[in-house]
Amino acid sequence: MAERNYPSYWLYKDNAGEWRWKYDASNGKTIAVSSESYKRRVDCERGIEIMKASLSSPVWYPASLENAA
Repeated sequence: MAERNYPSYWLYKDNAGEWRWKYDASNGKTIAVSSESYKRRVDCERGIEIMKASLSSPVWYPASLENAA
């Protein structure tokens, strides 16, 4: 298997035997994980594709934090 490059997604099976993903930053630290498990690998891969497509989605926060540092 090829050496893993970062940043990248990592697909794995959890203790229940279902698929999950995590996203590791360029420093190798995990910064995002799937919020659900998937019975099929293809469904897990689709979850990653949805995340990739959300790149241009707006970021929202409460108005009370508008001037927060």
